Amino acid sequence: MLSPAEIASLAAQALEDKKAKDVKILKITEQTVLADYFVVCSGSSAPHIKALVDEVDKRLSEAGEPPKRREGMRSDVWVLMDFGCVVVHVFTEEARKFYDLERLWSDSEQVPPSSLPSP
Repeated sequence: MLSPAEIASLAAQALEDKKAKDVKILKITEQTVLADYFVVCSGSSAPHIKALVDEVDKRLSEAGEPPKRREGMRSDVWVLMDFGCVVVHVFTEEARKFYDLERLWSDSEQVPPSSLPSP
């Protein structure tokens, strides 16, 4: 079983390996009980977003941490993957600007992916 930090790290690495844009990890443990981390990124097109989501799903499932839920696969604008302690948000660039999660959660700590433990 992976720690929340390891799940966030593995998700971020999968996204970066598939060329996600502007991957950010927000540590939200002090702000909410919803999760420990949000991993946020942008994809360049609907097929790119699907590839990003599929890669995160594959890597975390192989590590024994399949998503509990996936939302938004039909919208091609915002896909949310819920791993319990980590929520991965994959947006189009336009949707990311519109929803602006980084601003909404601006009181959270932005964590460099390299500072988290690798599984």
